[in-house]
Amino acid sequence: MLTSGQLAVIKQTVPVLQENGETLTRHFYQRMFRHNPEVLGFFNPAHQRSGNQQRALAGAICAYAQHVDNPAVLADAVELIAQKHVSLGIQPEHYPIVGDNLLASIREVLGEAATDDILDAWAAAYGALADIFIEREKALYETQEQQFGWRGFKSFVVTRREPTSENIVSLYLEPEDGTVLQTHQPGQYLTVRLTLPDGETVMRNYSLSNRPGEIFYRISVKREGGGGTPAGVCSNHLHDHINVGDQLAVSPPCGSFILRETKTCKPLVLIAGGVGVTPILSMLHAALKETPDRPVVFLQGALNSAVHPFAEELAALKRVNPHLRIHVRYSDPLPEDRRNKSHDSEGIIDETLLDELVGDMDAEYYFCGPTPMLKHVRILLERRGVGDADIHYEFFGPAESLAA
Repeated sequence: MLTSGQLAVIKQTVPVLQENGETLTRHFYQRMFRHNPEVLGFFNPAHQRSGNQQRALAGAICAYAQHVDNPAVLADAVELIAQKHVSLGIQPEHYPIVGDNLLASIREVLGEAATDDILDAWAAAYGALADIFIEREKALYETQEQQFGWRGFKSFVVTRREPTSENIVSLYLEPEDGTVLQTHQPGQYLTVRLTLPDGETVMRNYSLSNRPGEIFYRISVKREGGGGTPAGVCSNHLHDHINVGDQLAVSPPCGSFILRETKTCKPLVLIAGGVGVTPILSMLHAALKETPDRPVVFLQGALNSAVHPFAEELAALKRVNPHLRIHVRYSDPLPEDRRNKSHDSEGIIDETLLDELVGDMDAEYYFCGPTPMLKHVRILLERRGVGDADIHYEFFGPAESLAA
């Protein structure tokens, strides 16, 4: 329990954190990886290179400082992070590593401004926050074991492999020990752990793209890299080296971005951009099975037909579900796309398109895709007067703010 004096000190540091947050978090990660290289495997280096991880942590620290006297306000953010920690296998013994390096970075970055009072207050605040995460993650590990029958990583076999587009491959996974899979929640993800040829161990999250309740889990992996961006070590390894019969270490389904159960037929609008279609597709399958009379609009954005994933699967769903409307919009169509009529419209998702597809329906929205798309869709929905309770989205990578 923080004292009133410690709470006051934390609140007073908010302006300093807002000004120096990213400098502090960059220093923190560099210091921690130097002093505690054993934690490197928990982090995606691409997010470090882009600065997304540092920005996300800086934002989280500022938010905690602002609400340190009422951390319940941050319940959704805590749940998202706790789910990610559990997917990677974070344990209580990892928290002192983070805490020691964070306090050291505060001292080293702020210099004389980091007084003993500030360091003591932040030590207490970090300890309180760590306790919140440790308690929640303990409950999640127990729930996983009860619901799915295992915790940590378990060996799965690739039983099928198929291209979904030019840059996405789907892998169908079944437990090596032959146990029956328990149903995942639509929108959840798996964590895959790989040992690369150079001996490096990496872990990455991949959304489940199949209908819950099938005898397999399906992940659909985009090959990252190209066009001047570094190649994704994990995605490229899965594309180039993992075949039918190979084994992968997989942790149980995790994630708080899930399709909520409903007993109403309130229209459902699903919006997917690029590989962000993976959790959205699982939601679509679940919605069509559980509430077949519910009106569903599925809006998919892609560059063109070459990188348009699940086109055949979606067309098959449309043929047998009269309450499903699918609209495909290409932002950079190929010449043959217009000849073949492989899409419904061109451009970006905009107000006019939402007017056409949704009109004035009181609907619930789920969307996933690149961060610029998420920000754009969020603004469109706010302009349409959609309430926060009906807006659900997920980032691929460290969560950022969608504020304009």
